Amino acid sequence: MKILLSWLNDYITTGLTAEEIADTLSDLGFPCESIEHIGDGDAVIDIEITSNRGDCLGYIGVARELSTVTNAKLKMPEVNLDESSKTASEFITVEINQPDLCNRYTARIIEGVKIAPSPDWLRNRLETVGMRSVNNVVDTTNYVMLETGQPPHAFDFAKINEGKIIVRKAEAGEKLTSIDGSQCKLEPDMLIIADAKCPVAIAGVMGGAETEVGESTTTVLLEDAHFQPLSVRTTSRKLCLASDASFRFERTVDVEMIDFASQRTAQLITQVAGGKVAGGVVDIYPKKPEQKKVTLRISRLNKLLGIEIAASDAMKILSDLGFAPQLKDDLVTCVAASWRSDVYREVDLIEEVARVWGYCKVPSKSKIEIEVVAVNAHQKLVESIGKYLASGGFYETVNVSFVDKTTAELFTKNDVDGHLCVKDVSRKSANLLRQTLISSLLGVFKTNINAGNQPCRIFEIADTFIKSVAAKSGSKFIEKTQLALVCDSDFRFLSGVVEGLIKDVAGDVEIIFRPVDLIWAQAGAEILINGDVIGTAGVVNETVIDKFDLKTTKPCAAELDFAKLMSLQCGAAKIKPIPRFPAIERDLSIIVDEEICWADIALAANQAASSQLEDIGFIGIYRGKGIEASKKSVTLSLRFRDEDGTLTHEVVDGFESAIVDSLAKSVAAVIRTV
Repeated sequence: MKILLSWLNDYITTGLTAEEIADTLSDLGFPCESIEHIGDGDAVIDIEITSNRGDCLGYIGVARELSTVTNAKLKMPEVNLDESSKTASEFITVEINQPDLCNRYTARIIEGVKIAPSPDWLRNRLETVGMRSVNNVVDTTNYVMLETGQPPHAFDFAKINEGKIIVRKAEAGEKLTSIDGSQCKLEPDMLIIADAKCPVAIAGVMGGAETEVGESTTTVLLEDAHFQPLSVRTTSRKLCLASDASFRFERTVDVEMIDFASQRTAQLITQVAGGKVAGGVVDIYPKKPEQKKVTLRISRLNKLLGIEIAASDAMKILSDLGFAPQLKDDLVTCVAASWRSDVYREVDLIEEVARVWGYCKVPSKSKIEIEVVAVNAHQKLVESIGKYLASGGFYETVNVSFVDKTTAELFTKNDVDGHLCVKDVSRKSANLLRQTLISSLLGVFKTNINAGNQPCRIFEIADTFIKSVAAKSGSKFIEKTQLALVCDSDFRFLSGVVEGLIKDVAGDVEIIFRPVDLIWAQAGAEILINGDVIGTAGVVNETVIDKFDLKTTKPCAAELDFAKLMSLQCGAAKIKPIPRFPAIERDLSIIVDEEICWADIALAANQAASSQLEDIGFIGIYRGKGIEASKKSVTLSLRFRDEDGTLTHEVVDGFESAIVDSLAKSVAAVIRTV
């Protein structure tokens, strides 16, 4: 915002130079971008106003800030309206159909104005800060906007049908030509100002050309209002139509200053354009906001800032800022000023005290002391898993937490309504918080496959958002950390990686892959550790492959519950001595029914195994010549070892025979002879 020093002096007399004012404002959080010196010792100071400080987009707001540190008194413009015997309500009626989007609307009438060029003092001030002069009435509205931060708008009253103003949403098909000549196609979610027949302005953005003040105007309808910032911003972006008014409305204007700004504008119009102000004002104020009470603990103030600020100093600062503080023991209770909509937390008040007190008073040290916080168990496991998977050729990915409706339906049995979603207009499609990481990983997988990055092995550790099944849960959803893997290798490779990872984390545990139907898998399995389900794995089915256009490959995927995995950590690995005696390995090829799974075979073998059975390994499956169509041949390896001596083949024959008998009894296995 550009500030003309001589204009600023109308509201506060600081005795400071332009450079000193720029430095003071910078210390208060409004950095100076440039200073331009002009004739007669005047200057234009260009300062940056952050988006939360809409109250400082006017000279009065800037002067109020300066008064807190200079102790100079803020001088508000005096307003004395010479009103006629006619009343504003005789001319105009106002109706607000959208009180959530327009919380206050005021209308005044000025009769007998004469449109002409602005006087030199008015034109020069506007042009010096970069604003084009139009005519005396329009220039006055711009002048008051820069003065108060509240944008007024002047209509040619003669062009308002039936003397009626309606604040409503646009209807489908409505159009408006704005005062800058833009042809605006209005949409039903846009807030507009209309008369009895048609739109006359886009609320908070720009007026319409049909009702703008021109040479023939003799009666002015003066609007001052409060519009919801999001509504103004959304409409402005959609129409690609920005203005000085929308810039301020988007950052929130002071709803309590609206009538003052209206009176000030009416007074200046009569001074530069003549005319008479009709008595009173049409002021529609559906719901006056409650004054926000914010508390501050002096002890918390000093602890957070790391310095000692006396309670009396903090009270003075807050009082100068308009927060009307009341101190009781350690607690300060403030009433947030109407122009400070950005203050609603204790930390906001602490920031206010700190910036006015002066950051330059905060002591500095030549060395910064940093206390290193130890890595917690969660972080340690994340690092450990990352190292293990990286050693197996897996790359870690980071994805957004949102998926679209079509993708969500591929991976979850419950309907899409069971997902947490956001209504942000920027996420109209991918607006569902994911319940599984596999969907996101498959998107990354596709990108890499298309780029020829093979083999492609990727993983992710992140949070999912799952519908709660707990009856006493305080929320319908729980945030759950998961580990997911996707690769272009076969399921045997993936299961081996998962088993190795689990053993690396949990040590010597029983791991079983039990067949289960998964909505996204052609062949799926539950992963059990010591009988407890910890995750799922499977070969991605054709429906998912078609959705992600992965016709050249058939990926496998797995997903594990990170919290359960963390609970199984076994601590430091136990070292075993190298076996002193050799092992004997035997391979068995058995014929079983097609539906028999590996977990059933391994269980049957273990049930009859002696303590000398060191390992059971899967070698392969054969379906073909010599095997019935409803059967399959499974080859497994058995490794035997005795820690106390060398085994003989005769002894191992007995161990093997017992296992064969158990397989025949449990899974109806027959030894394959051909």
